[in-house]
Amino acid sequence: MIDLLDDKLRNLRVQLDEIIKDLHGMTVGIGNKPLAATVSDLRTRIKEPFMFVVVGEVKAGKSSFVNALLGSDVCKVAPDPCTDTIQQILYGEQVEVVGVNPHLKKIYTPAEILKEIAIVDTPGTNTISAHHQEITEGFIPASDLIVFVFEAKNPYRQSAWDFLDFIRDEWRKKVVFILQQKDLMEPDDLVINEKGVFNFAQKKGVNNAKVFSVSAKMELNGNTDESGYLELREYIADNITGGKAPVLKLDNNISTSINISDRINDGLRKREEQLLSDKNFRKDVTETLDKQEGKSNYQVDVLTENIISTYDTVTREIGEDLSQGLSFVNLFKKAFSSIFNKKSSPKSWIDDLKYRLEHELKDQLTDKLNAGVNDLTDSVSQMVSMIDLKIKSNQTVLKGSDEIFSHIANKRNSVMDDLRDTFNQFMKKSENFKDDEVLPSEQNFSPNIATGSGLAVIGMVIAAVAQGAVFDITGGILTTVGVLFAGITVGMGRKKVLNAYNTEILKGRQKLEGEVDDKLKLYVRNVKEKVEGNFKEFDLMLEHEEDQTRKISVEHHKIAQRLKEMKKIVEKELV
Repeated sequence: MIDLLDDKLRNLRVQLDEIIKDLHGMTVGIGNKPLAATVSDLRTRIKEPFMFVVVGEVKAGKSSFVNALLGSDVCKVAPDPCTDTIQQILYGEQVEVVGVNPHLKKIYTPAEILKEIAIVDTPGTNTISAHHQEITEGFIPASDLIVFVFEAKNPYRQSAWDFLDFIRDEWRKKVVFILQQKDLMEPDDLVINEKGVFNFAQKKGVNNAKVFSVSAKMELNGNTDESGYLELREYIADNITGGKAPVLKLDNNISTSINISDRINDGLRKREEQLLSDKNFRKDVTETLDKQEGKSNYQVDVLTENIISTYDTVTREIGEDLSQGLSFVNLFKKAFSSIFNKKSSPKSWIDDLKYRLEHELKDQLTDKLNAGVNDLTDSVSQMVSMIDLKIKSNQTVLKGSDEIFSHIANKRNSVMDDLRDTFNQFMKKSENFKDDEVLPSEQNFSPNIATGSGLAVIGMVIAAVAQGAVFDITGGILTTVGVLFAGITVGMGRKKVLNAYNTEILKGRQKLEGEVDDKLKLYVRNVKEKVEGNFKEFDLMLEHEEDQTRKISVEHHKIAQRLKEMKKIVEKELV
């Protein structure tokens, strides 16, 4: 039996009111206006009596059922389908009707049963208007018992059972089933329909469904023994009234609050799952860029190594020929031969060395550059294309249809759509892959080159950067070596000339290696950073989402724990 003192009940109500207040604050904070309105309404009704909400199709006899239960003609009963208003029936010393709005009115009447319960009579589920549906569904969260009234002859009409799905799936409310107008049925047929409703309810997830067959007509005409209302009133007395209703009301309010908390929790889990997915996606993008940058830098190393190897081979061969040709005997022979043939003179020999150095470097380095640039171009282009593919295939967990965080899902989807569009445009624009930092503007391409095809310009830029670095440096070397060669005479020291040649060649080698490596790696890094630049808005969203989900999770956990503790206290009182 329940032995709950009034002051204890009031204290529990105050505690629950504080929790629901915090729950309402959370729903406002997460931006869910419909749920915030539901929680606000639940808080408003916390002190109201235990509430029956009567639902069913038109002509099922809902209003007649209510009138017979109350023993007075309270609800309007019409021969034609009545979709007038929702009627909330409450206890009052005198009969009074108060219009709340065009679709809802409150009826006060001195029926004894209304001291412990309130009744909401709703329009037919099959003719319910948009306003009626909004208000009817608004009563459901704060309801304590849903009374489904069916026409005894045909209790299988779809709209009522669809509404049961809404009540069970969304709010997990307690329900009882009424077969009205049993006086129009043969007893055997009535039993069949009672079993049919029981079994159908079982399939809908209502275990041990309570099914009552009644006749409002018989009850109102004084045939109370056969009307079926005695059994119904006994059920109400045993399970709801007799001092139990306030505690049951409190327990139902706690259960409804837990239901809302659970729904927020489900939405929060999806939101956190989406956040984790997006963070992993972002991490994957960063790791892919780093990996591809490393791969591209390796290609630069290979290209630089091949260029330097070719440079060393050509300059070494020329150096060896210079060393041999500068011997006293060979120079003397060349000087003596020039008396008879000017093409055999030391000057001609020096000019030939210069020509060989210039053309062999140009030809062989060009071949190495072409091969290396192709590999590097593929690597950089692949880096950009891989990120594009990852953006297009990024997983969506939190849907726009999510009950709790649909607005967050829509914002996130908008950011992702912008990222996809922005990156798509980024890939198309060739200027995003040109680079004034590594390729001086006067060497850059005209605006018409590779227009609308950003990736196509990568190879052209890399080739220009590599060739510019190589041929600028080797050109300088050739100029210096040419001046050196021009000053060679028979009287010059061989060792001094070779030292000067080797010194210039070494300077050129070091500069060539540094310039090619630095400029190409800088280009790769700059492309990588430009790719990363497309994620600014996405990164801001992730930062905000991480902060918000953490705060909501902490707040929700506290509310859920308080509700859980209250549920235990009240359940002990109901034992």
